[in-house]
Amino acid sequence: MTVEGTAARSATRRSGGTGKRASAARKKKAASGDPELVQLLTPEGERVEHPDYAFDPTPDELRGLYRDMLLTRRFDAEATALQRQGELGLWASLLGQEAAQIGSARALRDDDYVFPTYREHGVAWVRGVDPTNLLGMFRGVNHGGWDPNSNNFHLYTIVIGSQTLHATGYAMGVAKDGADSAVVAYFGDGASSQGDVAEAFTFAAVYNAPVVFFCQNNQWAISEPTERQSRVPIYQRAAGFGFPGVRVDGNDVLACLAVTKAALERARSGQGPMLVEAFTYRMGAHTTSDDPTKYRRDEEREAWEVKDPILRLRTLLEKEKLADKAFLDSIDEESDALAKRVRDAVRTMPNPDTTAIFEHVYADGNALVDEERAQYAAYLESFEPEEGEQS
Repeated sequence: MTVEGTAARSATRRSGGTGKRASAARKKKAASGDPELVQLLTPEGERVEHPDYAFDPTPDELRGLYRDMLLTRRFDAEATALQRQGELGLWASLLGQEAAQIGSARALRDDDYVFPTYREHGVAWVRGVDPTNLLGMFRGVNHGGWDPNSNNFHLYTIVIGSQTLHATGYAMGVAKDGADSAVVAYFGDGASSQGDVAEAFTFAAVYNAPVVFFCQNNQWAISEPTERQSRVPIYQRAAGFGFPGVRVDGNDVLACLAVTKAALERARSGQGPMLVEAFTYRMGAHTTSDDPTKYRRDEEREAWEVKDPILRLRTLLEKEKLADKAFLDSIDEESDALAKRVRDAVRTMPNPDTTAIFEHVYADGNALVDEERAQYAAYLESFEPEEGEQS
């Protein structure tokens, strides 16, 4: 048996005692009235068991999850830096949400279909979407840049919550076609207050659609905390629509994978929709136009830093001797190469056509649009240097 195999087996044996402690902790939590949180990997990097979501990943799978999260975080950091340098118009960071996205995405089959919002950069990575296409959209030179049907990954949706209806309708079509694939709709805690989401829940339940609603509860809908969005935990809302909901530790990549996989298998087998609430935290700003210091305390962020999803998986890998220095160094080198590639790609992209927004409002043109185009062109020209001045 290999060293990795021995380590994996010993980890499984040791998790028995830890699993009992985790079970006792769950009972204590339930007795106190706190919602249960599915967890398979503690913030300290300890494996624990859950009676409903058993998952025993191979060493290769663990290393792959670590690689995905690390590369996604590096890409995200590079995109934030590019926006600060004026290369992107806006960026919505996923910092802190890597486990929720990578874990849930790795649970998908190739024939499953994804409907994202505008922050699912980790899911896009797993589905094989080139990161430069995401950056092109935020630079304003394309409307997505990828073919949704090539990756079964729909274009980003900026309108809050509308993609849940798109996903539900698509899932209804999947069921009508007799296919055994499933659909995932990603949305945030703020979007859970939108009417579109409630309507999607209703249609999904009534038509028993094979859709998994994956809510990344990152605690803040821009500047509004979750407690102002809902009087009950978000996952409990599903019961009112007639399908199950579950809350998972959104910073635990193993739990996110196991729970999403179970929800997808449930949907594929004809049992209908399910709501997964990934309880996580947005470590950065809502977008690069936001200043989170205006509405949340530094102590809150610091409390979540110790639950970092990448750090806890790295701790497990090192503790079980599943990742040596050579492996970790190779991932760091790969992340540097990825950062350089996206940086070079963005800097060689053309500047967006600032008047293109007026071109396709009406098929045959419109006098008001023509007037607005002229006004905007004059506004842009007002920034041109005067004759004789250096540009």
